Amino acid sequence: MSIAEVLQAAETAPPVESLDVVARILKDRLGAVAVSFLITDFTGSSVVRLGAAGSVETGEPARRIPLNGTLYDDVIRTQRPRVEDKGPGTPVQVVAPVTNRGDAIGLLELFLPEAPDAAVLREIGAAAHALAYIVIANRPFTDLYQWGRRTLPLSLAAEIQHRLLPSSLTCEAAQFAVSGALEPADHVGGDTFDYVLDRDTVQLSITDAMGHDVRAALLATLVVGALRRARRAGADLLEQADQADRAMREHTGQGYVTGQLLRISLRDGSTEFVNAGHPWPLRLRDGAVERIHPKVDMPFGVETAHTYQVQALDLWPGDRLVMLTDGMLERNAKALDLPGMIIRTRELHPREAARALIGMVVDAADGHLQDDATVICLDWHGTGRSRRHADTGADLTEASSPTLWRPAAT
Repeated sequence: MSIAEVLQAAETAPPVESLDVVARILKDRLGAVAVSFLITDFTGSSVVRLGAAGSVETGEPARRIPLNGTLYDDVIRTQRPRVEDKGPGTPVQVVAPVTNRGDAIGLLELFLPEAPDAAVLREIGAAAHALAYIVIANRPFTDLYQWGRRTLPLSLAAEIQHRLLPSSLTCEAAQFAVSGALEPADHVGGDTFDYVLDRDTVQLSITDAMGHDVRAALLATLVVGALRRARRAGADLLEQADQADRAMREHTGQGYVTGQLLRISLRDGSTEFVNAGHPWPLRLRDGAVERIHPKVDMPFGVETAHTYQVQALDLWPGDRLVMLTDGMLERNAKALDLPGMIIRTRELHPREAARALIGMVVDAADGHLQDDATVICLDWHGTGRSRRHADTGADLTEASSPTLWRPAAT
């Protein structure tokens, strides 16, 4: 079975049934007891079964499955397939990552009558790769995938806020890997982040709108829209900042948005940076974290017109750059050693590191943030370098050897 055949079968089905069709194909082809797709939620803390063929007792009482400490969590974190064999008479569980360019979309799970050989594992891996594209292709047409990613119903402000984020929260390329994470406060504070990969550059932005709830979300909508409009018209970083500032002053009677804009050349690694009244970023280099102190300009939307400064940001191959909002520094989180947290998570993929940093802040606030907490984690590999593998994000020698996984003894 080729990827083309899987994609064709999915395209023939309605968008809400495409995953079920692929699951049935795999079930019939591999003689599986059951096949299903599990989608990750916004926070990366749980998964939900969306497409399924057949049924098998999984020991889970609900459709939403918490990830912490499970086989699923291990597969998402390592991006390596896992095989669990509980012995004769019990179906063999195979779980493979469904990932596109580092964005962990979900998991493909199969229960087979016997342990798969290398050829079957390759076929499962190809199907998981195809599923990533099927989800991406079908999610504009249905709310099914949005529903699956929501742990709780969103407020109106949170709904607006989530629609401002990039459709994929993680991106891997040869020269870099970037991932963002956002945890809204009890009363949404208007945080956003964005990134885009062009032929010659990668551009990042992080913003924090004044206030809370819908008003903050509307301010965030205005500044993100202005930044994207300028960027997509080919404007340089200075013009992007100027247009965001002008849009705020022309279309709002009051309020402001802080932010940072970063552009990195994929040809020579040179950087351009604008800091509009935003907390300074942190850089991990050679095992040590340093707060970078570029010059700070006024936030977008203050009454007095002014010109922004485009500065260079010191970034070397091997560096990890962490951009954040002040929700990561709120009073409940001040006791946390943020530089130490960044060092402790340095071996994690930016996707996992960003989620871990957010999780620590949420725990420090007992789950009730007073302000949104947002972080972007960028690993800069440098020009002419690559640390990614298109299928799994893992090293080829690791990805070729799926691990036999058994749960820890309790």
